[in-house]
Amino acid sequence: MSTRIPFILTITVCVIFLFTLPVMASHGHKEKTDKVAIVLAGFGTSYPSALVAITNIQDTVQKAFPKTRVKLAFTSNIIRKIWHERQNDQKFLAKNPTVPKDILYVKGPLATIADLQDEGYTTIIVQPTHIYFGEEYNDLSSYVNGLNSIKTIKSKFMPFKKLVIGRPLLGKCGIEYDYHEDMISAAKALAADVALAAQNNAALVYMGHGNEYYSTGTYIEFQQTMRKMYPKNNIFIGTVEGYPSLDNVLDALTHTKVKKIILKPFMIVAGDHANNDMAGDEDDSWKNIIKARGIKVIPVTKGIGENTAIAEIYVGHIKDVARDNHITLK
Repeated sequence: MSTRIPFILTITVCVIFLFTLPVMASHGHKEKTDKVAIVLAGFGTSYPSALVAITNIQDTVQKAFPKTRVKLAFTSNIIRKIWHERQNDQKFLAKNPTVPKDILYVKGPLATIADLQDEGYTTIIVQPTHIYFGEEYNDLSSYVNGLNSIKTIKSKFMPFKKLVIGRPLLGKCGIEYDYHEDMISAAKALAADVALAAQNNAALVYMGHGNEYYSTGTYIEFQQTMRKMYPKNNIFIGTVEGYPSLDNVLDALTHTKVKKIILKPFMIVAGDHANNDMAGDEDDSWKNIIKARGIKVIPVTKGIGENTAIAEIYVGHIKDVARDNHITLK
Protein backbone atom coordinates (compact mmCIF):
# COMPACT_ATOMS: atom_id res chain seq x y z
CA MET A 1 0.00 0.00 0.00
CA SER A 2 2.85 2.36 0.75
CA THR A 3 4.11 2.31 -2.85
CA ARG A 4 0.65 2.44 -4.45
CA ILE A 5 -0.52 5.66 -2.79
CA PRO A 6 2.38 7.79 -4.12
CA PHE A 7 1.80 6.28 -7.59
CA ILE A 8 -1.89 7.22 -7.58
CA LEU A 9 -1.03 10.66 -6.25
CA THR A 10 1.50 11.18 -9.02
CA ILE A 11 -1.02 10.20 -11.72
CA THR A 12 -3.64 12.55 -10.23
CA VAL A 13 -1.21 15.48 -10.19
CA CYS A 14 -0.22 14.84 -13.82
CA VAL A 15 -3.85 14.75 -14.96
CA ILE A 16 -4.64 18.00 -13.15
CA PHE A 17 -1.55 19.62 -14.68
CA LEU A 18 -2.50 18.55 -18.22
CA PHE A 19 -5.99 19.99 -17.83
CA THR A 20 -4.79 23.27 -16.38
CA LEU A 21 -1.94 23.75 -18.90
CA PRO A 22 -4.13 25.25 -21.70
CA VAL A 23 -5.67 27.65 -19.18
CA MET A 24 -2.24 28.73 -17.95
CA ALA A 25 -1.03 29.12 -21.52
CA SER A 26 -4.04 31.24 -22.46
CA HIS A 27 -3.30 33.60 -19.57
CA GLY A 28 0.40 33.78 -20.32
CA HIS A 29 0.25 34.06 -24.13
CA LYS A 30 -2.60 35.75 -25.95
CA GLU A 31 -3.32 33.95 -29.21
CA LYS A 32 -2.39 36.08 -32.22
CA THR A 33 -5.28 36.76 -34.59
CA ASP A 34 -5.10 37.57 -38.28
CA LYS A 35 -5.36 41.23 -39.24
CA VAL A 36 -7.75 41.56 -42.16
CA ALA A 37 -7.99 44.48 -44.59
CA ILE A 38 -9.95 45.36 -47.72
CA VAL A 39 -8.44 47.28 -50.65
CA LEU A 40 -10.93 49.02 -52.95
CA ALA A 41 -9.07 49.35 -56.24
CA GLY A 42 -10.30 51.44 -59.15
CA PHE A 43 -8.98 53.66 -61.92
CA GLY A 44 -9.59 56.82 -59.90
CA THR A 45 -10.46 60.36 -60.95
CA SER A 46 -8.82 63.77 -60.83
CA TYR A 47 -12.18 65.56 -60.48
CA PRO A 48 -12.92 66.61 -56.88
CA SER A 49 -16.64 66.67 -57.69
CA ALA A 50 -16.49 63.03 -58.80
CA LEU A 51 -14.93 61.77 -55.57
CA VAL A 52 -18.38 61.39 -54.01
CA ALA A 53 -18.82 58.14 -55.97
CA ILE A 54 -15.58 56.67 -54.63
CA THR A 55 -16.16 57.77 -51.05
CA ASN A 56 -19.73 56.48 -51.21
CA ILE A 57 -18.46 53.00 -52.05
CA GLN A 58 -15.77 53.25 -49.38
CA ASP A 59 -18.26 54.41 -46.73
CA THR A 60 -20.75 51.69 -47.69
CA VAL A 61 -18.10 48.98 -47.42
CA GLN A 62 -16.75 50.38 -44.15
CA LYS A 63 -20.27 50.47 -42.71
CA ALA A 64 -20.76 46.83 -43.69
CA PHE A 65 -17.47 45.83 -42.02
CA PRO A 66 -16.93 48.44 -39.28
CA LYS A 67 -14.01 46.66 -37.60
CA THR A 68 -12.11 45.93 -40.83
CA ARG A 69 -9.54 48.29 -42.34
CA VAL A 70 -10.70 49.63 -45.73
CA LYS A 71 -8.16 51.32 -48.00
CA LEU A 72 -8.43 52.96 -51.42
CA ALA A 73 -6.06 52.35 -54.32
CA PHE A 74 -5.99 54.03 -57.75
CA THR A 75 -4.65 52.02 -60.68
CA SER A 76 -3.96 55.07 -62.86
CA ASN A 77 -0.40 56.39 -62.59
CA ILE A 78 -1.46 59.73 -64.06
CA ILE A 79 -4.35 60.21 -61.64
CA ARG A 80 -2.17 59.39 -58.63
CA LYS A 81 0.49 61.85 -59.82
CA ILE A 82 -2.10 64.62 -60.07
CA TRP A 83 -3.27 64.05 -56.50
CA HIS A 84 0.27 63.85 -55.15
CA GLU A 85 1.10 67.19 -56.76
CA ARG A 86 -1.94 68.69 -55.06
CA GLN A 87 -0.71 67.72 -51.57
CA ASN A 88 1.21 71.00 -51.27
CA ASP A 89 -0.94 73.12 -53.58
CA GLN A 90 -2.33 75.56 -51.03
CA LYS A 91 -4.63 77.24 -53.55
CA PHE A 92 -6.20 73.90 -54.51
CA LEU A 93 -6.49 72.77 -50.88
CA ALA A 94 -8.18 76.02 -49.87
CA LYS A 95 -10.67 75.63 -52.71
CA ASN A 96 -11.28 71.94 -51.98
CA PRO A 97 -11.08 71.57 -48.19
CA THR A 98 -13.21 68.41 -48.08
CA VAL A 99 -10.90 66.24 -50.20
CA PRO A 100 -10.06 63.23 -47.98
CA LYS A 101 -6.47 62.52 -47.01
CA ASP A 102 -6.96 59.02 -48.43
CA ILE A 103 -7.28 60.64 -51.86
CA LEU A 104 -4.43 63.15 -51.57
CA TYR A 105 -2.04 60.37 -50.56
CA VAL A 106 -3.58 57.57 -52.58
CA LYS A 107 -1.26 54.85 -53.87
CA GLY A 108 -1.45 52.10 -56.44
CA PRO A 109 -2.67 48.59 -55.56
CA LEU A 110 0.83 47.13 -55.14
CA ALA A 111 2.01 49.90 -52.81
CA THR A 112 -1.24 49.82 -50.84
CA ILE A 113 -1.01 46.07 -50.34
CA ALA A 114 2.67 46.41 -49.36
CA ASP A 115 1.85 49.11 -46.80
CA LEU A 116 -0.81 46.93 -45.23
CA GLN A 117 1.56 43.97 -45.11
CA ASP A 118 4.15 46.16 -43.36
CA GLU A 119 1.48 47.11 -40.82
CA GLY A 120 0.90 43.45 -40.01
CA TYR A 121 -2.15 42.69 -42.13
CA THR A 122 -1.84 39.06 -43.17
CA THR A 123 -5.18 38.62 -44.92
CA ILE A 124 -6.18 41.09 -47.63
CA ILE A 125 -9.20 41.20 -49.93
CA VAL A 126 -8.72 43.26 -53.07
CA GLN A 127 -12.11 44.36 -54.33
CA PRO A 128 -12.07 46.03 -57.74
CA THR A 129 -14.57 48.78 -58.42
CA HIS A 130 -14.35 48.06 -62.14
CA ILE A 131 -17.49 47.58 -64.22
CA TYR A 132 -16.64 44.29 -65.89
CA PHE A 133 -14.02 41.67 -66.65
CA GLY A 134 -11.91 43.86 -68.94
CA GLU A 135 -8.36 45.15 -69.27
CA GLU A 136 -8.09 46.86 -65.89
CA TYR A 137 -9.58 43.95 -63.97
CA ASN A 138 -7.24 41.49 -65.68
CA ASP A 139 -4.22 43.67 -64.89
CA LEU A 140 -5.27 43.88 -61.25
CA SER A 141 -5.73 40.11 -61.13
CA SER A 142 -2.20 39.73 -62.49
CA TYR A 143 -0.86 41.83 -59.60
CA VAL A 144 -2.62 39.60 -57.07
CA ASN A 145 -1.54 36.40 -58.81
CA GLY A 146 2.04 37.65 -58.95
CA LEU A 147 2.14 38.37 -55.22
CA ASN A 148 0.60 34.98 -54.50
CA SER A 149 3.38 33.31 -56.50
CA ILE A 150 5.94 34.34 -53.85
CA LYS A 151 7.23 31.25 -52.05
CA THR A 152 9.57 31.59 -49.08
CA ILE A 153 11.85 28.86 -47.70
CA LYS A 154 10.03 28.97 -44.37
CA SER A 155 6.27 29.24 -44.55
CA LYS A 156 6.15 31.59 -41.56
CA PHE A 157 7.89 34.24 -43.66
CA MET A 158 5.24 34.22 -46.41
CA PRO A 159 4.04 37.82 -46.86
CA PHE A 160 0.37 36.84 -46.74
CA LYS A 161 -1.79 34.14 -45.31
CA LYS A 162 -4.48 35.00 -47.82
CA LEU A 163 -4.52 37.54 -50.64
CA VAL A 164 -7.65 37.27 -52.76
CA ILE A 165 -9.57 39.31 -55.33
CA GLY A 166 -13.31 39.84 -55.69
CA ARG A 167 -15.23 40.08 -58.94
CA PRO A 168 -16.25 43.31 -60.75
CA LEU A 169 -19.72 44.84 -60.82
CA LEU A 170 -21.07 42.79 -63.73
CA GLY A 171 -19.26 39.64 -62.64
CA LYS A 172 -16.87 37.57 -64.72
CA CYS A 173 -16.86 34.36 -66.71
CA GLY A 174 -16.51 31.20 -64.66
CA ILE A 175 -18.45 28.47 -62.89
CA GLU A 176 -18.24 29.88 -59.36
CA TYR A 177 -20.79 32.63 -59.89
CA ASP A 178 -23.26 33.14 -62.73
CA TYR A 179 -22.42 36.57 -64.15
CA HIS A 180 -25.97 36.83 -65.48
CA GLU A 181 -27.13 37.10 -61.87
CA ASP A 182 -24.62 39.92 -61.30
CA MET A 183 -26.06 41.72 -64.32
CA ILE A 184 -29.58 41.35 -62.95
CA SER A 185 -28.45 42.80 -59.61
CA ALA A 186 -26.85 45.79 -61.35
CA ALA A 187 -29.93 46.36 -63.52
CA LYS A 188 -32.14 46.40 -60.42
CA ALA A 189 -29.79 48.90 -58.78
CA LEU A 190 -30.28 51.31 -61.70
CA ALA A 191 -34.04 51.49 -61.36
CA ALA A 192 -33.88 55.18 -60.38
CA ASP A 193 -32.21 56.06 -63.69
CA VAL A 194 -34.96 54.32 -65.61
CA ALA A 195 -37.58 56.12 -63.52
CA LEU A 196 -35.90 59.48 -64.22
CA ALA A 197 -36.05 58.83 -67.96
CA ALA A 198 -39.69 57.79 -67.74
CA GLN A 199 -40.60 60.94 -65.78
CA ASN A 200 -39.10 63.01 -68.57
CA ASN A 201 -40.72 60.92 -71.31
CA ALA A 202 -37.19 60.22 -72.57
CA ALA A 203 -34.99 57.32 -73.55
CA LEU A 204 -32.07 56.39 -71.29
CA VAL A 205 -28.61 56.45 -72.88
CA TYR A 206 -25.50 55.34 -70.99
CA MET A 207 -21.94 56.12 -71.99
CA GLY A 208 -19.60 53.32 -70.88
CA HIS A 209 -15.84 53.35 -71.12
CA GLY A 210 -15.10 50.08 -72.93
CA ASN A 211 -11.59 49.06 -73.97
CA GLU A 212 -9.58 48.03 -77.01
CA TYR A 213 -8.14 44.74 -75.75
CA TYR A 214 -11.05 42.69 -74.36
CA SER A 215 -14.48 42.10 -75.77
CA THR A 216 -16.95 44.84 -74.91
CA GLY A 217 -19.88 42.54 -75.67
CA THR A 218 -20.64 42.71 -71.95
CA TYR A 219 -22.18 46.14 -72.56
CA ILE A 220 -24.54 44.74 -75.18
CA GLU A 221 -25.52 41.88 -72.90
CA PHE A 222 -26.16 44.30 -70.05
CA GLN A 223 -28.20 46.51 -72.37
CA GLN A 224 -30.39 43.51 -73.14
CA THR A 225 -30.68 42.71 -69.43
CA MET A 226 -31.89 46.26 -68.79
CA ARG A 227 -34.36 46.13 -71.66
CA LYS A 228 -35.79 42.82 -70.46
CA MET A 229 -36.17 44.16 -66.92
CA TYR A 230 -37.68 47.48 -68.07
CA PRO A 231 -39.57 46.58 -71.28
CA LYS A 232 -41.52 49.85 -71.42
CA ASN A 233 -38.38 51.98 -71.62
CA ASN A 234 -35.94 52.70 -74.45
CA ILE A 235 -32.45 51.95 -73.10
CA PHE A 236 -29.18 52.22 -75.00
CA ILE A 237 -25.56 51.73 -74.02
CA GLY A 238 -22.53 52.91 -75.98
CA THR A 239 -18.81 53.04 -75.20
CA VAL A 240 -15.95 55.48 -75.64
CA GLU A 241 -13.69 52.61 -76.73
CA GLY A 242 -14.85 49.53 -78.57
CA TYR A 243 -18.34 48.28 -79.44
CA PRO A 244 -21.06 49.52 -79.31
CA SER A 245 -19.81 52.95 -80.33
CA LEU A 246 -21.59 56.29 -80.40
CA ASP A 247 -22.39 55.66 -84.08
CA ASN A 248 -24.19 52.46 -83.10
CA VAL A 249 -26.19 54.40 -80.50
CA LEU A 250 -27.04 57.12 -83.02
CA ASP A 251 -28.31 54.54 -85.52
CA ALA A 252 -30.48 52.97 -82.82
CA LEU A 253 -31.88 56.34 -81.70
CA THR A 254 -32.71 57.27 -85.29
CA HIS A 255 -34.29 53.88 -85.98
CA THR A 256 -36.54 54.12 -82.92
CA LYS A 257 -37.35 57.79 -83.62
CA VAL A 258 -36.35 58.92 -80.14
CA LYS A 259 -36.88 62.66 -79.56
CA LYS A 260 -35.44 63.09 -76.06
CA ILE A 261 -32.85 61.29 -73.95
CA ILE A 262 -31.38 61.25 -70.47
CA LEU A 263 -27.62 60.91 -71.01
CA LYS A 264 -25.63 59.40 -68.13
CA PRO A 265 -22.18 57.85 -67.66
CA PHE A 266 -22.17 54.10 -67.12
CA MET A 267 -18.99 54.59 -65.12
CA ILE A 268 -18.26 54.57 -61.41
CA VAL A 269 -17.27 58.25 -61.42
CA ALA A 270 -18.39 61.25 -63.43
CA GLY A 271 -14.88 62.41 -64.26
CA ASP A 272 -13.16 63.57 -67.43
CA HIS A 273 -15.11 61.32 -69.80
CA ALA A 274 -18.47 62.32 -68.32
CA ASN A 275 -17.77 66.06 -68.14
CA ASN A 276 -15.99 66.39 -71.48
CA ASP A 277 -16.55 63.44 -73.85
CA MET A 278 -20.16 63.02 -72.78
CA ALA A 279 -21.53 66.37 -71.62
CA GLY A 280 -18.88 68.83 -72.80
CA ASP A 281 -19.55 71.94 -74.87
CA GLU A 282 -17.21 70.94 -77.69
CA ASP A 283 -18.76 69.94 -81.01
CA ASP A 284 -17.50 66.36 -80.67
CA SER A 285 -19.12 65.63 -77.30
CA TRP A 286 -21.85 62.99 -77.22
CA LYS A 287 -24.31 65.65 -76.07
CA ASN A 288 -23.74 67.91 -79.06
CA ILE A 289 -23.41 65.15 -81.65
CA ILE A 290 -26.76 63.70 -80.53
CA LYS A 291 -28.35 67.17 -80.37
CA ALA A 292 -27.25 67.71 -83.97
CA ARG A 293 -29.59 64.84 -84.90
CA GLY A 294 -32.54 66.85 -83.61
CA ILE A 295 -32.75 64.96 -80.29
CA LYS A 296 -33.13 66.82 -77.00
CA VAL A 297 -30.41 65.81 -74.54
CA ILE A 298 -30.61 66.05 -70.74
CA PRO A 299 -27.12 65.22 -69.43
CA VAL A 300 -26.73 63.93 -65.87
CA THR A 301 -23.12 63.97 -64.72
CA LYS A 302 -23.31 61.51 -61.85
CA GLY A 303 -21.28 58.33 -61.68
CA ILE A 304 -23.10 55.12 -60.83
CA GLY A 305 -20.84 54.80 -57.79
CA GLU A 306 -22.93 57.55 -56.20
CA ASN A 307 -25.79 55.07 -56.17
CA THR A 308 -25.65 53.21 -52.84
CA ALA A 309 -27.47 50.25 -54.38
CA ILE A 310 -24.45 49.83 -56.69
CA ALA A 311 -22.07 50.16 -53.74
CA GLU A 312 -23.99 47.40 -51.95
CA ILE A 313 -23.27 45.05 -54.85
CA TYR A 314 -19.56 45.43 -54.14
CA VAL A 315 -20.27 44.65 -50.48
CA GLY A 316 -21.94 41.44 -51.63
CA HIS A 317 -18.96 40.51 -53.78
CA ILE A 318 -16.64 41.07 -50.83
CA LYS A 319 -18.79 38.78 -48.68
CA ASP A 320 -18.69 36.14 -51.41
CA VAL A 321 -14.89 36.10 -51.78
CA ALA A 322 -14.47 36.17 -47.99
CA ARG A 323 -16.79 33.18 -47.54
CA ASP A 324 -15.14 31.25 -50.35
CA ASN A 325 -11.72 31.71 -48.74
CA HIS A 326 -12.81 31.23 -45.11
CA ILE A 327 -12.05 34.84 -44.18
CA THR A 328 -13.90 36.36 -41.25
CA LEU A 329 -14.89 39.99 -41.68
CA LYS A 330 -16.08 42.10 -38.79
